[in-house]
Amino acid sequence: MPHSVSLISTMAVGLGLSLVLGFIAVRLRLPALVGYLVTGMIVGPFTPGFVADAEIASQLAEIGIMLLMFGVGLHFSFADLMAVRRLALPGALVQMTVATLLGMGLAWSWGWAWGPALMLGLALSVASTVVLLRALESANLTDSFVGRAAIGWLVVEDLAMVLVLVLLPPLASVLGGSVAASDASSHSLGMTMLLTLLRVGAFVAVMLVLGRRLFPWLLLQVHKTGSRELFTLCVVVGAVSIAYASAALFGVSFALGAFFAGMVMRESEFSHRAAEESLPLRDAFAVLFFVSVGMLFDPQVLLDRPLQVIAVVLVIMLGKTVAAALLVLAFRHPLSVALKVAASLAQIGEFSFILVALGRSLGLLPPEGQSLIVAGALISIALNPLMFHSMGPLQRWLCQRSAWARRLEERGDTHPA
Repeated sequence: MPHSVSLISTMAVGLGLSLVLGFIAVRLRLPALVGYLVTGMIVGPFTPGFVADAEIASQLAEIGIMLLMFGVGLHFSFADLMAVRRLALPGALVQMTVATLLGMGLAWSWGWAWGPALMLGLALSVASTVVLLRALESANLTDSFVGRAAIGWLVVEDLAMVLVLVLLPPLASVLGGSVAASDASSHSLGMTMLLTLLRVGAFVAVMLVLGRRLFPWLLLQVHKTGSRELFTLCVVVGAVSIAYASAALFGVSFALGAFFAGMVMRESEFSHRAAEESLPLRDAFAVLFFVSVGMLFDPQVLLDRPLQVIAVVLVIMLGKTVAAALLVLAFRHPLSVALKVAASLAQIGEFSFILVALGRSLGLLPPEGQSLIVAGALISIALNPLMFHSMGPLQRWLCQRSAWARRLEERGDTHPA
């Protein structure tokens, strides 16, 4: 019997306590994920008692994100992505810019330098994959226009953040970070950007040209064996290994790699079965994502910096929501679509934590910055399902009392929400 059982204890306590607290949350008419977040706080390093292995929990959460994005890709074709590009591409870029500027303005008002202010703004600008998909799935909107638009928006955000993560190290000294960290890259800024774009382009080309032929063929060969466990194993290996290879070879995120893996496997006639086989694992590991978020939260920040926490949450849940809703309306979509797309993006998650870690290593983010970002993530994740489900009643209330709202809802270019 091994002496170190960190993996087993982390999974056993994390999943077991999540079941209990998730059940209690549902009985209290709260989203189950609130229970999962509280689980993370209980087993985290900032509360007494059992402390789970944060590194193991984080890696298990990454597997959940991979499987979740893989499942989305299985239901999301390249044609779907192209269909929403006119909304998702400019919408995501403009909304990220607005949120970044709001976060920077907030940090400047606290006396931060512009480098740390930029890190805070970027961390507040990108939504969580897991939370967005959970909101869409709970409302059965994944395959609707709202779902496709929100997922396309998320894909653009992920691509933009890949570029940001590559560009930050060579820019660290300019932004006021440590010189040693900024020396990690000897390339010029232009060359770094060019190489990043070439890597991402090469990854997309490989997946769409080679992957669309190889992976459906592989599923067919495994299906012919008649072995259910081999088929399940093929699906999981496809999601995890492609995601890992895409990050190692092309520098894109695990989530984005898994998403494209699902998109190419959608070409197979067995894609529906692949989605069903991966569902139990996907749900179990997704729970561990929320547990890992809760483990990062230090409740002391609520006592030390309550007004700053409130300001961060307002940028995430109000500033981003208003910006996204106005952008969707500007593209002449109905009010109901604008509200639901905006609400699904009113939170932050995994990319924000990656930015926090990078910002700390580059000397660009003060210690209080991590606490504020994690607090904003925890609160926005907990409140996002409630906010998302309130958009329908809000839209009806607005239409009952405002002729302008009724015109926004009834105008042309409508899509099923």
